[in-house]
Amino acid sequence: MSTHTGEQKSQQSQDTTSGTAPRSPAVSDGTQLDSTQGRTTVADVVVSKIAGLAAHDVSGVHGFGGGASRAWGAMRERIPGARSSTSQGVTVEVGEKQAAIDVVIVVEYGVSIVELARGIRRNVISAVEQMTGLEVVEVNIDVTDLHLPDEDGNHSSQPTRVE
Repeated sequence: MSTHTGEQKSQQSQDTTSGTAPRSPAVSDGTQLDSTQGRTTVADVVVSKIAGLAAHDVSGVHGFGGGASRAWGAMRERIPGARSSTSQGVTVEVGEKQAAIDVVIVVEYGVSIVELARGIRRNVISAVEQMTGLEVVEVNIDVTDLHLPDEDGNHSSQPTRVE
């Protein structure tokens, strides 16, 4: 059972009679990005970085992007002073109130792809919505490769056929 003070009832009846729904004084249209004091916009690259970091935190993700972007990322990491891209393999579409996110990943062998995708979606949606106030309408995950344990460059233990 809800209890209202006389002032709250008066405010509700004024809103009802004017035909407008009651609203918070700080929020003008239901999104956290627009207020009576101004508008906040979030760039695509910001959402992309947040999503990339959130997806990277999920155990079982080996890497991001397709073959060409992974090769470029590996080359960039070898350059002194260069940083790896947190948004590699992440594409976003950002509107005024919503975002759609595509993540391209390489999965560690032995990991359940279904569970991994569920964890990535949960992390990405939570991080983007919490940090930006945007509603994440979808997170599409594209698994492009499977990382096998012997693909780390340790091929010296295998004998060669030719000497």
